[in-house]
Amino acid sequence: MVLRLEGTGRDFTLGLAREQTPEEPMTDSAAFVRPAPMEGHGVYNRSSRVQAAGLSPAMPLLEQAATTVALSAGPEPVVIVDYGSSEGHNSLGPMAVAIGALRKRVGLERTILVVHTDLPENDFTALFRTLAADPNSYLRADPAVFACAVGRSFYEQLLPASSVTLGWSSWAVQWLSSAPAPIPDQVQVAYSGDPAARAAFAWRAADDWRTFLAQRGRELCPGGRLVVLTMAVDEAGNFGYRPLLEAMYASLMQMAEEGFLRAEELRRMAIPTVGRSREDLLAPFAEAGSFAGLSIEEMEMFGGEDRIWAQFESDGDAPAFGARWAAFSRASVFPSLASGLAGGQHDPRAITFVDRLEANLATRLAAAPERMLIPLGKLLLVKEAR
Repeated sequence: MVLRLEGTGRDFTLGLAREQTPEEPMTDSAAFVRPAPMEGHGVYNRSSRVQAAGLSPAMPLLEQAATTVALSAGPEPVVIVDYGSSEGHNSLGPMAVAIGALRKRVGLERTILVVHTDLPENDFTALFRTLAADPNSYLRADPAVFACAVGRSFYEQLLPASSVTLGWSSWAVQWLSSAPAPIPDQVQVAYSGDPAARAAFAWRAADDWRTFLAQRGRELCPGGRLVVLTMAVDEAGNFGYRPLLEAMYASLMQMAEEGFLRAEELRRMAIPTVGRSREDLLAPFAEAGSFAGLSIEEMEMFGGEDRIWAQFESDGDAPAFGARWAAFSRASVFPSLASGLAGGQHDPRAITFVDRLEANLATRLAAAPERMLIPLGKLLLVKEAR
């Protein structure tokens, strides 16, 4: 394994090179349906209030993990990894909480290294600008904290074995490594009536969850801890977001009927996300009680807050309600949908596509505002001590 560390000042870009292993063969239908990074240039930072609201119930779990995680005597850095950081705005609070808890244990002098990870195409420029300029940046008040980034999928090993003290992943592991099949009647498999698509997504979701855990099991130090917050399904198996997703698919169908989208482009458009049940999350641990050296210390399934609905209840502004949910969708899932265009995200129609889809979606949601069901799950995992 080769470690390259480049940069000046206190922000770095960290790249790790390793031997590549063969990928699972994919059908042509799945090859183009991979998750795309959130929309860049600060758009995701500005449009992720739903994700920000969902963080609050998991923050005490992260503080607990930082308070109880096993620490070496030093002087090597304490390493915190933020798996799936996007542009970083929603990482500032969690990282500050973790750093604050660790400082009470290690004092003010010991170095803490925060590693943000996301896909290679992520807008890391926006991430570093956020870390440098946001008034809530954890870098501003602590000269012994350093930040860097890794641009690779977290379905790979990202850092050296036994090097990570504390891990955090929020609103990220619901994204699959790729969509394993087209969804013929929706963009989200949870609302598809196609048995083959549902079975293929369930298999990929189970395999990806095991892969994510296996890679984190390699990276965590003995006694290290990992907190995961992810989209889920409720006890009845509901994924949530039904009004949003039905309006989104109807908008795409309209664009196809108007001739803007070709039939094969619409067929390729899928959101490669899943909501896992309690049983899905527990499955890797069911046989032995642990998996990849990890065990679950705490786990809870809960309903997330719909801040956009709360704002609508306060002001009654239906157009603003529709616009906020459409902006959320544009920042988070439209890039993946745009990958289905003939030229992918570089298709000359891509900007027009997302603009039209956002406007159409906003209009449909404003016509009949509804509260969104937002099922979430949070877990605290511990790496076994040697």
